[in-house]
Amino acid sequence: MRLTPPRKEELDPIEIASRDEISALQLDRLKWSVKHAYNNVPLFKERFDAAGVHSEDIKSLDDLAKFPFCKKQDLRDNYPFGMIAVPKSDVVRLHASSGTTGRATVVAYTQKDIDNWADLMARSLRAGGGRREHTVHVTYGYGLFTGGLGAHYGAERLGAIVVPMSGGQTERQVQIINDFGADIIMVTPSYMMAIAEEFERQGLDPRKSPLKAGIFGAEPWTEAMRSEIEERFDIDALDIYGLSEVIGPGVASECIETKDGPVIWEDHFYPEIIDPATGELLPDGEEGELVFTSLTKEAFPIIRYRTGDLSKLMPGTARSMRRMAKVTGRTDDMLIIRGVNLFPSQVEELVVQTDGLSAHYVLEVRREGTLDTLKVRVEQSLSGEAAPSTAMELQQRIKGILGVTAEIDICEPGSVERSLGKAKRVIDFRKG
Repeated sequence: MRLTPPRKEELDPIEIASRDEISALQLDRLKWSVKHAYNNVPLFKERFDAAGVHSEDIKSLDDLAKFPFCKKQDLRDNYPFGMIAVPKSDVVRLHASSGTTGRATVVAYTQKDIDNWADLMARSLRAGGGRREHTVHVTYGYGLFTGGLGAHYGAERLGAIVVPMSGGQTERQVQIINDFGADIIMVTPSYMMAIAEEFERQGLDPRKSPLKAGIFGAEPWTEAMRSEIEERFDIDALDIYGLSEVIGPGVASECIETKDGPVIWEDHFYPEIIDPATGELLPDGEEGELVFTSLTKEAFPIIRYRTGDLSKLMPGTARSMRRMAKVTGRTDDMLIIRGVNLFPSQVEELVVQTDGLSAHYVLEVRREGTLDTLKVRVEQSLSGEAAPSTAMELQQRIKGILGVTAEIDICEPGSVERSLGKAKRVIDFRKG
């Protein structure tokens, strides 16, 4: 039996408030957040002064567009504690990025920040049909990464049973899911596919597992991937969005009754969409780079933070708050192959739609002379000799829809490296 949507009386009143009520709350909180950031974070004071803007200039939500952006590099440049807005004695937790692509970014939380985060994650779980009688299997990584602890505290706040499994030990993941009777799993979509394979390797039918819903995040994934997960497990697959710089997971989450894009919890975060090239503000409905301003964060306020994620804002449906479209990619993971721009998620959608292929793939980019080449290494769904027509079909789809000629390498199941968290989809040999 699938999970059911929450009843109206189970929701926080702000989730179904009028747009006027939401906007009034946002404006009040925005004034506080901008002033808090200016008074306590040297970077923001310097940037605001240079731009000739101050917290008193916030008379309406539109006035935020006058303020300068903040980027990930700003956080790196102020490593480790230069962006913290409260005395160190008020900080109760630190999280950090891995720093694999540069100096790590560090974020801090007061106790109130932690409580708000737990409330928002509980709200996100409830939006996905979660209730206190459910068991939540957390497969996001624990530690400095925000995923595991964010999900954990949210499930506890909901009153559910939490299984803090973390990533890895795939064989045991299957055992614990079945033995403990997990109703909900929280995991990256790519690792969910590895768990599906492990069910089948053990001779078990994933559709007969106790799982009823999955809440998937931490990496872009397509509607085609959603359909495959739902078909293989007979569950509802829901999208959750977040990033550590803004708070962690739980910035936005899908509702089980609609599954039409994550609802942004606008009482705590103010979203904007901008043209990634010019920084110009774009209207709702147009795709661009997602920008967030925190409205309630004490230890680590963030003003107009450029996420690098490509999405668009849409009107509310199941809730009054606006939705964001599924992230289609990042400004920094776009590939340019012989003048054509493409994102790994676009290739993924075509891979999943091609019969005989699995969702395990990697893109290899090389430079031969002065020309870039793209190879798609993708596993077939079953062992044996792959039909030559399968490679040709995928090649034609990529050429016809994306405009790129790609070499297709169909390999045996298990050939593509499995990820225990975020999948690595691109190997760029041009960078050595």
